Amino acid sequence: MKEIKIGILGLGTVGTGIARLLQENGSLITQRLGATLTLKKAADIDLEKDRGIQFEDGVLTSDADEVVNDPEIDIILEMIGGETIAKDFIIKAINNGKHIVTANKALLASHGNELFKLAAEKGVSIAFEPSVGGCMPIIKTIRESLAGNRIVSICGILNGTCNYILSKITNEGVSFEDALAEAQAEGFAEADPTLDIEGFDTAHKLAILSSIAYGAEINLKDIYVEGISNITAMDIEFADQCGYRIKLLAITKFNGNAIEARIHPTMIPFSNPLSNVNGSLNAVTLSGDAIGEMMLYGHGAGMMPTASAAISDTIDIARDLLFGATTRVPMLSFQKKHIKAIPTQPIDDISGYYYVRFSAIDQPGVLSKISGILGEHSISIKSVHQYEQKLNGVVPIFMLTHHAKESEIQKALAKIASLDITTKQPALIRIEGSS
Repeated sequence: MKEIKIGILGLGTVGTGIARLLQENGSLITQRLGATLTLKKAADIDLEKDRGIQFEDGVLTSDADEVVNDPEIDIILEMIGGETIAKDFIIKAINNGKHIVTANKALLASHGNELFKLAAEKGVSIAFEPSVGGCMPIIKTIRESLAGNRIVSICGILNGTCNYILSKITNEGVSFEDALAEAQAEGFAEADPTLDIEGFDTAHKLAILSSIAYGAEINLKDIYVEGISNITAMDIEFADQCGYRIKLLAITKFNGNAIEARIHPTMIPFSNPLSNVNGSLNAVTLSGDAIGEMMLYGHGAGMMPTASAAISDTIDIARDLLFGATTRVPMLSFQKKHIKAIPTQPIDDISGYYYVRFSAIDQPGVLSKISGILGEHSISIKSVHQYEQKLNGVVPIFMLTHHAKESEIQKALAKIASLDITTKQPALIRIEGSS
């Protein structure tokens, strides 16, 4: 039987999961593939760590070049992470004619255009299903299952850390700080959680999705990014009273001329299926002109879910190799000549519905002053609520607006923040699915 040899760079959580899956489900994979996937080499700087599995003699090495330069290895799975060493090894591997499978969303979001161009020149593939959504086959769904659709929009929960924290605050009423500490204790958040809670991890994933959905060059720098660190239990409680949940959403839409791409906390109605995605789970809804709307749901991270996606990509490449094909499915969904730079719409040009919270001094005329400034900027108030009790001498005021332009609401909030009747910067959360 045909044997296809692979190499792994990095035996951390996911790399170890890949090796485990190859051992535990190797026979099943062979039955489905019609060939054997053999782990020839696996490189890591720590060879003494107990990973809970046994490797055959000669497989483990501390020298990544042994993997990259091995002429018998056809496919390399890069699980190092980061944008420096990993990039260097991927470039070296591509130049050596190796196909690549990677979970490295940060690298692809920042340097993907360069890497995909090089891979095309060398006639090899870069597969990256595990980089977005863990075990959810979002990349395969867009590139293959929905190849006959114009993708209209994508909206999703793409960071399990943020979803875990927001779920804790929503369901248990704990503070943001306590929810974050619990997420760290459970292993859902890093010691430095900035990349997750400030939305940057999600932005990496959205940059990739926007590219393959619309035939665009990968564009990370123009995505609007806002994290969840300013969300309070008070905001979540008020949202619940109004029939909404607060989620960190990745949103992209295409109007034919520009791409809307933004990451921010969002209020969505209970009727939206994303509102019921809790804990560390991820979910994505896709809208296409032929399918209408569909949803994918599952574990967005973790050893075995991400390893599953990496093995799926490896099998796809192996199938191409068995039949002498190369990049049968375009890496970025569109044929190379049809991928172009598409501008990203500035957040200020977007219109929508908004929730705003003010901390105001309890005195006559406050509400009329705030309402007056909003009116000056063509912002109509849908509803207004005042908290029953003072908090540190001020009264929280909550408002929901009718449809308004982002630039105007930002101008209005800046003006309101400068008044002596408000004590804090107003809080703003965008609403999707309101009317």
